[in-house]
Amino acid sequence: MSKIRVMDENLANKIAAGEVVEKCSSIVKELTENSVDAGATEIQVHLRDGGLTSISVIDNGSGMDESDAKLAFQRHATSKLYKDDDLFFIDTLGFRGEALPSIASVSHVALKTSTGDVGTYLEIEGGKLIVCENADARKGTILSIDHLFYNTPARLKYLKSEQSELGSCVSFIERFALAHPHVAFTLINDDRTLVKTSGSSNLLKTIHEVYGLSISSKMLEVRASNDDFDLYGYICKPEVLKSNRNHMIVIVNGRVIRNLDILRAINDAYYTYKPDIKYPVVVLKIDTDPTLIDVNIHPTKQDIKINKMNVLYELIVSTIKEALYQNLLIPDAVERMSNYNPVKQKVMESIVKEQDEVYEKAESVQATFDFSEERKKEDDSPIIYNQEMKTLKLYPVGLAHGTYIIAENEEGVYLIDQHAAQERVNYERNMKFLKGKEVATTTLLFPITIELSNSEFLKLKEQEEILQDMGFGIEEFGVNTFVFKSHPTWLLEGHEEESIRKIIDLIIGGLNGFDRVKFNESIAITLACKMSIKANMHISHEAQEELLNELCMCDNPYNCPHGRPTIIKFSIYDLERMFKRAMN
Repeated sequence: MSKIRVMDENLANKIAAGEVVEKCSSIVKELTENSVDAGATEIQVHLRDGGLTSISVIDNGSGMDESDAKLAFQRHATSKLYKDDDLFFIDTLGFRGEALPSIASVSHVALKTSTGDVGTYLEIEGGKLIVCENADARKGTILSIDHLFYNTPARLKYLKSEQSELGSCVSFIERFALAHPHVAFTLINDDRTLVKTSGSSNLLKTIHEVYGLSISSKMLEVRASNDDFDLYGYICKPEVLKSNRNHMIVIVNGRVIRNLDILRAINDAYYTYKPDIKYPVVVLKIDTDPTLIDVNIHPTKQDIKINKMNVLYELIVSTIKEALYQNLLIPDAVERMSNYNPVKQKVMESIVKEQDEVYEKAESVQATFDFSEERKKEDDSPIIYNQEMKTLKLYPVGLAHGTYIIAENEEGVYLIDQHAAQERVNYERNMKFLKGKEVATTTLLFPITIELSNSEFLKLKEQEEILQDMGFGIEEFGVNTFVFKSHPTWLLEGHEEESIRKIIDLIIGGLNGFDRVKFNESIAITLACKMSIKANMHISHEAQEELLNELCMCDNPYNCPHGRPTIIKFSIYDLERMFKRAMN
């Protein structure tokens, strides 16, 4: 007797449901994507108990006739693909024909749909058609899901709490609304409206409707193109940062994705503008030829493969950096304080915590990506200097707590973090030395001996030319030992050995080989910190003036290389309001 049998279709659908339907937001995703593919301009999502009890999606799309409505619940039935070549030109959100039969196999489904003529009403339980009858002729589709995983209890018990499931649904609809600002979205849970967008086709207005004024007012428009990709979207100023990556929203050909390489490109563009543990709010739309991407690599289509990723990386980094250079301004202290709401921040962080944990797991598996060639090209591009600081004409009037320089001009009062400010000055000075073609060196009166382990010695021996190119005089000296007889003049006096050891660690510690550009940045930051005056260290009035003058000449005077602000402004009007001199 044959052991191999053709699997029952309902069983196959249940297996597929294990990949497609992970939680309530998975159903919301699949149904709303179908609505957008059907040309809907208004989509309503109604939830009960965060989707655990019921999920309904109502749209005004093209609808279906009776025959299509029945076929839609058969496995691999789709209106998006007809032949093999179509797989390389996918321009719709759905295409596999798996979602509806998978959902129907593990729930109770009620469908009411019409193309504008006689409508169709279907009821399906566990994948079996129970009711099929005529319905009203309202154009569009209403699809309701009840009793999710009622016949697969192992899956049912792994659904999260109501709050967690609701948070995932809200997060998805917010992202999806940003991907399709021409569609009016409404999400209602237990008769309470949680998300509502106007469908105005204005991306900035949609950002405002999703995130509010405190974020939308701090967004900068970006737009760029090359032969392969078109970029459009909004990025936040560095003063608006989040503690997770969930607000870095990437949309490729209308599809919301989470691609590690693209997110890393966005994060790299903010390098030295923010702390490493903080992440920007970004809504970035990428349009490209469908043949350059593969959307058929993930069960839920949340990730894609991109051809010419190095070209896209360079375009993203250069576009965002240019926007930051052109638009950065000194943050207003009063506005920063009024926008901070610790209660709201805590609630939002709890909602996205689960999704961020999934992302962290994925990122930990991803190997460190070597972008040295792209960064080299970026360094060769002309720098756009921000002019605001050069026009301020600041005059120091005091020092608070030996840490903050108090300065003023006719516009208001400014607080400057002396350590962060000098760190920025020293960082840019160090980078100029490191990028210079000619290296000035100095001979050590007492050579420095560095002993390494066997593996470290072999790795450094392989990269010895890098040290020589940087201006180090290095020779082998005994077993697993190098002696340094000279070094470049930019090395901090009194910290030569410590700096050399740091450089060696950077050279031999890279997973994908040595990246000279990243090394330059890392060592410039490290040395800048050590060279700078510390907090609680009183400096003279002349030293304050000199530091302000040097800061004004910096390429980016607004952040230290770790991303912390160097200067904050209290305008005259802000001061008058705080002291009740101005009451409006």
